Formats: sequence, structure tokens, C-alpha cells
Amino acid sequence: MPTPTEAQIRKALATVIDPEIRRPITDLDMVESIEVGPAGAVTVEILLTVPGCPLKDQLEADVKRALAALGGVGLVTVRLGVMDAPRRQALMDKLRGGPAKAVPFAQPASRTAVIAIASGKGGVGKSSVAANLAVAFADLGYAVGVLDADIQGFSMPRMLGVETDPTQVGDSVLPPVARGVKVFSMGMLVPPGQPVVWRGPVLHRAVSQFLTDVVWGDLDVLLIDLPPGTGDVPLSIGQLIPGAALVVVTTPQPAAAEVAQRAGALALQTKQPILGVVENMSWLETPDGGRLAIFGEGGGARVAANLSEASGVEVPLLAQIPLDQAVREGGDAGEPVVLAAPASAAAVALREVAAKLARAERLSGRTPGGAD
Repeated sequence: MPTPTEAQIRKALATVIDPEIRRPITDLDMVESIEVGPAGAVTVEILLTVPGCPLKDQLEADVKRALAALGGVGLVTVRLGVMDAPRRQALMDKLRGGPAKAVPFAQPASRTAVIAIASGKGGVGKSSVAANLAVAFADLGYAVGVLDADIQGFSMPRMLGVETDPTQVGDSVLPPVARGVKVFSMGMLVPPGQPVVWRGPVLHRAVSQFLTDVVWGDLDVLLIDLPPGTGDVPLSIGQLIPGAALVVVTTPQPAAAEVAQRAGALALQTKQPILGVVENMSWLETPDGGRLAIFGEGGGARVAANLSEASGVEVPLLAQIPLDQAVREGGDAGEPVVLAAPASAAAVALREVAAKLARAERLSGRTPGGAD
């Protein structure tokens, strides 16, 4: 079999995806040199973004695997180097779309659908909904990111099973990937058990930095897990990403529904579209096949109807998600229920929400997986 050409080797390397940035290493200018020797021996030099890259072993293995599948290749040697500062900065600028630290998702050319998951009060399962929607979108083939904007009550690292730390590259940060989703959270920056005691202006600055300093890359969908209520962070998101849409999470309980409606009303004041309402913990399925409405009934429908009347636009009830122990267990174990128990009623309902949002106007025309 003839020895492959450098062009053929480069084409094979284009199938290798950087495990942190989630783009082909050829697109990221990480392939420094290619040498083809006798008997099909191939030596490739790959430049890492930072010394001691935590996923360098995976990258090296992926390169060897891609080249071994190419006919005529013999011994494969991978040399790992490190980008110098100018080259690293050029890469970060390329990923941001420019050197200026603007919020990329607020730019006219942005193709990312930004969906903020909101609730009026805590304890309604908002973060569980956000984590499961993220994984469901990823399973549909979309490039997905999750920003845990609940800075003082963060939970996404545990719920999505994040096992690696963010990678610092100059003044930028590469978010870790878990369950096929890019994730960034305040929980990655503070020691376990340490409270985050910040006031409004500091919270706004932190959210702004999470959007500008974190290199999210090309995303189809960015989900933002908001803190409950109508405080500083939801207002900051409305200012920083005016085009962000909202999904409101409530339980059937009248008290929860009343405060959930206020979260939606804030979006109307900031002129953000509301994509719909998710009613969580709608009922408990009993062993005899019945349904026990532990938190009452009708809260989600009331919130949707009231927001429809206030906005003049139909706000649908996207789903009623039953109370399911597997949801809690999946969140604690870092494996959302849509993965851990895909046939469960809760998982089916959550996947239906993701499918409905994917068909919504803000995601129309996007090809799953087309961003990366």
C-alpha cells in the first residue's frame, strides 16, 4: 500500500477533536509539522494551548488512532509542544471572534440561541431541568453550553458530573466538558463549603466575565441556570444578552406559581421572549398506576395563561414533569435522568421539552452539530 501524502495525513487529523475546545485540531492551528518517513512512519508535532494540558494523553491517543486508520501508515510518533504567547493569543481571539471582550452572544452575527432557565423561588427543580435539557440538546446533536449563573447557589458541576477543572489560557478560560456539554460555574472557582458573599455590582461583574472571559466557542445553544427570583443576576442577563429567551419553571403549588409568574413578568419588562413554562413535580405515580398530586394541581397552566395575557403572545405549558426519585438520584450522581433512566416518565417529558424548544423559532434553521 502506498505511503500517504501529507495532505492525506492532514485530512485524517481534521477528524481529531480537541477535547477541551471541541473543534478539529487542524482548525485550531495545533498541527505544527508532519513528517513522513520510510515504511510509512509518520511523526506529527501537536502544539498544546498550555503546558501540562490535563487532556494531553487523550489528544495523543486520538491522533494515533486517526492516523492508524489511514492506509499505508506505519509507526506513528506524536510530539507534543506548547504554543508561544502570540500564537495562543491569536487562537483565543479567533475563538472569541475578535480581540475585544464583548459578550459574543449579544453580537448581531451570533447564531447561538440563549435560553435562561428561571424560577420565582428555590426548590422547584430549576437546575435539574436545566441540566437535563442541556444533555437532551446535546443528544439531539447540538453544540451546547451551560452557564451556572446561580453564583451563590451553584449546583451544575455536581449535576452534570464535571470531573476536570477549567483550563486557564492567558486571561481566558476554557470550560470543561461533561456529558457532551461545556460547563462553567462559580463552583469551579471556590473551595468546597466556602460561601460566595457578594453584592449586586460584584455579581454583575462576575456574570459579565463568565460570558466574556470564558471561551465558549461556537455553540448552537447556551443554557443559563439563573438564581431564583428577580434579583441582580436575572437583570444582568437581560442587560448583557437582550436577545436571551426565558423558560419559567414552577411546581403546581399556588405559592410557587405566584412567584414564578413574577420571574416571567421581569422578562416582559426587559423585553425578553418567554418560550414557555415547565411544571415540575406535577404528581407522584403510585404503585397502582394512579397519580398523587403532592403539590396540588394547575400551577403551570395558570402561570402560562397569565403570562400569555400579560405579553399578548401565547406562552405554552411545555410539559408537566412527574416527581421521580431517579431525577434526584441522577442529579446527585452527576448523571442526569435523561441519561440514567431514559425510559422514565420524567426523562421522556424532559426530552420532549428539548425537542419543542429545538423546533421553536429561536432554534429554527440551525443544523444539529453544525457549530462545531
